[in-house]
Amino acid sequence: PTVAIGKIDDLFAHRGISKAVKATNNIGVMKAVRAEMATVSSGLIFANLVDFDMLWGHRNDVSSFAKGLEEFDRYLPNLLDILRDDDLLIITADHGCDPTLSNATDHTREYVPLLAYNKKMKAGIDLGIRETFADVGQTIAEVFGIEYQFPGKSFLKGIAQSIG
Repeated sequence: PTVAIGKIDDLFAHRGISKAVKATNNIGVMKAVRAEMATVSSGLIFANLVDFDMLWGHRNDVSSFAKGLEEFDRYLPNLLDILRDDDLLIITADHGCDPTLSNATDHTREYVPLLAYNKKMKAGIDLGIRETFADVGQTIAEVFGIEYQFPGKSFLKGIAQSIG
């Protein structure tokens, strides 16, 4: 099953989604992720923290963007606490949206963060600079044993090798 939280269902034109959960802001999305994690035994929970993009990034609202990051940092332990041993958490962005560029209210082109976490993995695994965002898709495909080949390269083996 694929649970889409926030505007994910709309972004994917309601295709390939088992359940859509609406949420109006970042905190609502994070609470919905936690609620779904408590009820979904397997599958993909896919969420979008839209405030970073639409409210703060495109509007060059540096102060609110920074407060949103701090708020996310405070909430993250609530998600980490309920991860199961075989869960993989991936945090990334689909594009840059740097609110400090006062002349840019569209997508910016800097690298985006890519963080992966599993309770058993060693700290400090460097996923390197990825060549394409499709690496995330290929990694997820590998996690679920999907044979479709995305143009990207999975980083699952690098994580799996670090699990003790």
